[in-house]
Amino acid sequence: MRIAVVAHLKYPIAEPFAGGLEMHTHLLVRHLRRRGHAVTLFAAEGSDPALQPVTLCPPTGTPVSLRDIEDVALVEHAAYIRILGALATGGFDVIHNNALHYLPLTLAHVLPAPMLTVLHTPPFAELGTAVAERHDRRMRFLAVSAALQQVWLPLLQGAEVVGNGIDLGVFHPGPPPGAHAIWFGRIVPEKGLHLALDAARQAGMALHFAGPRSDPVYWRSMILPRLGEGVTDLGHLDHAALSRAVAGAAVSVCTPCWEEPYGLVVAEALACGTPVAGFARGALPDILDAGSGCLAAPGDVAGLARAMRAATALSRQACRQRAEAFCDAERMVAGYEAAYGRLLRDMALPPASEALDPV
Repeated sequence: MRIAVVAHLKYPIAEPFAGGLEMHTHLLVRHLRRRGHAVTLFAAEGSDPALQPVTLCPPTGTPVSLRDIEDVALVEHAAYIRILGALATGGFDVIHNNALHYLPLTLAHVLPAPMLTVLHTPPFAELGTAVAERHDRRMRFLAVSAALQQVWLPLLQGAEVVGNGIDLGVFHPGPPPGAHAIWFGRIVPEKGLHLALDAARQAGMALHFAGPRSDPVYWRSMILPRLGEGVTDLGHLDHAALSRAVAGAAVSVCTPCWEEPYGLVVAEALACGTPVAGFARGALPDILDAGSGCLAAPGDVAGLARAMRAATALSRQACRQRAEAFCDAERMVAGYEAAYGRLLRDMALPPASEALDPV
């Protein structure tokens, strides 16, 4: 198939990844191509040149003032208009929409190819409105977890679920682990690093953490005061270094302060053979089973400290087996391929590549 993948434009699709959505998009493009598809990625400047992306604007990042917000809105609007123009003339079979912007949804009806939009976040104002008021009924939606599907139900019925996946060849077990815990991800309020730091101290465990400081105010107000003995900042790591760090920990801590749509950090920890202790929010209870993780009530720091100590006794082999059964990227991409096929059949559209083949 000829597949267009539309990324969001906040950050480049390149390592070290700003977050899970960037990692997911990078993996998606590579795996679709590996399976024989012709894939065109539309993404922000600075994206991995190995993906041969079409880049139409600089990354818009995180605005810090009202003027920045207004400028970002204008830059993103103009960029998505250019992307939609390219989609209209590109001869694609399917458009895979990973963007978090309203324009691909509101203007999908002008495009010749059907669109599959994958929901990676809970609803927020602009995206939720675009989904609820969409004009083109040829679109289909997927959610990355059953938990996220339920969150979207007030606005969207009938979304299928294709669980996220990771590259099990990149994240894998290593030498025998140390006695410390690890936390990794974007350092922002909704990911709750401050609670992991508090729980580690209650558990009497050292904590290593890794990730981009995506919210300077949160870093200064909630993280800096908690740093000190027993806490190690590993910085923002690429996947090879991150895999080694996660595999070397006794337990991985996941502290969502929102309804986590999936939790790629959980899948990555399990692939490294590292058991998980976390809050029972969002998709975490779906990913983890009794053999691979221990959960505490949301926000319960004392309960999380107990879960950290308990998780260290779990089988690391069982964690890896859970990742292989539940979190494999190959299974995810096969699910997307099946969804593309259903979309084309439902719309009674032959693939453009077949239509262009000589008789």
